[in-house]
Amino acid sequence: MTIPLDLAARIERLYTVEHWRVGTIARQLQVHRDTVRRVLRERSAVPPGGALRPSLIEPYRTFILETLQKYPTLTASRLHDMVCERGYAGQASHFRYLVSTMRPRPPAEAFLRLRTLAGEQMQVDWGSFGHLQIGRARRPLMGFVIVLSYSRRSFLRFCLNAQMDSFLRGHVEAFAAFGGLARILLYDNLKSVVLERVGDAIRFNRDFLAFANHFRFEPRPVAIARGNEKGRIERNIDFVRKSFFAGREFTDVADLNAQAREWCEGKAFDRPWPQDDTLTVRQAFATEQPRLLALPAAGYALGQRLEVSVAKTPYVRYDLNDYTVPHTHVRRTLSVLADEQRVRIFDGITELANHPRSFDRHQTIEDPTHVQALVEYKRRARAHRGCDALAQVAPASTELLQMAAQRGYNLGNITAALLRLLDQYGASSLQAALLDAIARDVPHPNAVRLALERARERTGQPPPLPLVLPEHVRLRDAPMRTPSLASYDRHYDKPKDTDHD
Repeated sequence: MTIPLDLAARIERLYTVEHWRVGTIARQLQVHRDTVRRVLRERSAVPPGGALRPSLIEPYRTFILETLQKYPTLTASRLHDMVCERGYAGQASHFRYLVSTMRPRPPAEAFLRLRTLAGEQMQVDWGSFGHLQIGRARRPLMGFVIVLSYSRRSFLRFCLNAQMDSFLRGHVEAFAAFGGLARILLYDNLKSVVLERVGDAIRFNRDFLAFANHFRFEPRPVAIARGNEKGRIERNIDFVRKSFFAGREFTDVADLNAQAREWCEGKAFDRPWPQDDTLTVRQAFATEQPRLLALPAAGYALGQRLEVSVAKTPYVRYDLNDYTVPHTHVRRTLSVLADEQRVRIFDGITELANHPRSFDRHQTIEDPTHVQALVEYKRRARAHRGCDALAQVAPASTELLQMAAQRGYNLGNITAALLRLLDQYGASSLQAALLDAIARDVPHPNAVRLALERARERTGQPPPLPLVLPEHVRLRDAPMRTPSLASYDRHYDKPKDTDHD
């Protein structure tokens, strides 16, 4: 750490002129004692009455310097153990500080000021601006920034992720705002651009290369750990944080982007041009814009594309939410094309669903037509299964249902009622009752039920029990046979007694 010159001068004056002790200087100037000693040692200040007390490390200085020269990255802790084995008695904390002053450092590197031609280069990067809470989801707020290296005109766009779709969409909107693009676009080693890199050997992202080929620009990743090569975008992101985002209020991302566009076209565009403060960025861009590459006539299809599998329920899971598809496409693999507003689902080239996108999580986004179609299908399926079961055991049910359909009756209710009667009375009894109802031209389950009851009474059978009752309840509730009243008729048939005189 560099000690300010004014502070070093005060320390030296207080020590040599005012004869303050090291501890007094450190306490009054609110600095560490080691900082005071370091200043006095570097300035060769001699205390009154003699030199500073020699340090315990002095006998080992040559050994330490030679070891560090041979092993520059050796830790101070290991070096402390080595000198302790050779007789050093000092504390480890003070030893680490002393070693830090002796450790060899590479010479400071000087950089040339990079200048670019008009229309030659753009610099691109992401900036993180915290998080937004949307419902139950906590989404990252990312800022996509592009700056023209010559004129310093910038473009800013916020989104809730740093995925490929948002990355490419930021490019397209920036190119449209600039009315063109530069010949070279400079990037950090983002995964959206570089999948793998070994030295100068770079494996680009395949989707990004297709995008670069469409707009005919050269993508150029900077060298690893060489942030100075893209200093313009780094400074621009810092400028966005301090001049635009700090203390700003907004309702949602759309509102924030509207404010960002206004700021880019206003304050940021009219700031002084760094290369000549007599001009503004707007004026510099006016000279650069004619030199930009023209945009291609054909647009670029944006949107995130991925394959998804549909389980047994007609829903597609995308970005923490579920979206409906027609029930006819369950147990299949479909394609999703999503952007920041819509989620579209395809089977091949056929669009199956088009939903508004949700950035919440664990939400179910349904198309009412999909749900209603599934409900109707289930109802028809239940009716068809019931009709098949009835037709197999009671063939007359088919004719009765046809008659009921002609009169507009609810076939589902009739089928369900006939199935209950089948369970209660059996197949043969139901077949006979159906024929009776058909003969009476009454295609209704009530007519079938009455025919079954009449047949049961004629045969003297007990009424059907819909439930399986315990034995003691079944015996207690057993039907009783109606007793004959013929014995009572004898009392009414006997001749009446006559009175005798």
